[in-house]
Amino acid sequence: MTLDPSTDLTFTRRLDAPRALLWECWTTPAHLKHFFVPKPHELVDCEIDLRPGGRFNTTFRVDGNEMRNDGVWLEVVEGRRLVFTDAYSEGWKPAPDPFLTAIVDFEDHPDGGTSYTATARHRSSEARQRHEEMGFFEGWGTVATQLEAHARSLRPGVPG
Repeated sequence: MTLDPSTDLTFTRRLDAPRALLWECWTTPAHLKHFFVPKPHELVDCEIDLRPGGRFNTTFRVDGNEMRNDGVWLEVVEGRRLVFTDAYSEGWKPAPDPFLTAIVDFEDHPDGGTSYTATARHRSSEARQRHEEMGFFEGWGTVATQLEAHARSLRPGVPG
C-alpha cells in the first residue's frame, strides 16, 4: 500500500499481545467496547457483520452526547487486516459526509507480540489536516494502549 502524506495518517506500534487475541478484540463487539474510543468517552453500541459489505455500526457517547456512525467493512483478511469506512452503510448506501477509511494491520513482531498499524485515509488534504488537528495520533495512540491493556487482561496469569 502506498501512502499519500497529503491525505493519509498512520502509525505503527508494537503491542504486547498475540495477533490472534488482538484480532478477536477488534472483531467482537463485547471486546471493542473496552478500547475503541479514548476514555472517558465510550462505545455504547456496536454491530458487526464481519465480511466485505457487512455492517460496522457504532454508537459513541462523548461528553454526554450519543453519536451514531454507520459503516461497512471493505476488506477482511482473517487475523491480519481490517479495512472499514463510513463512506457507505450496509447495502452500499453512500454517506452524505464521510469522514475516513481506516486500515488496521496486525503482523507478528520479531521480538514477540504484534506490530499494529492504524491508517486513516481521507478524501482531501483538508480532511486529513482536520483529523490530525482533532488529535489523530493521540486518540488512536490511546486506543492502541487501551487495546493492549484489554487484550492483556484476557490472558490468564499476565498482568493487565
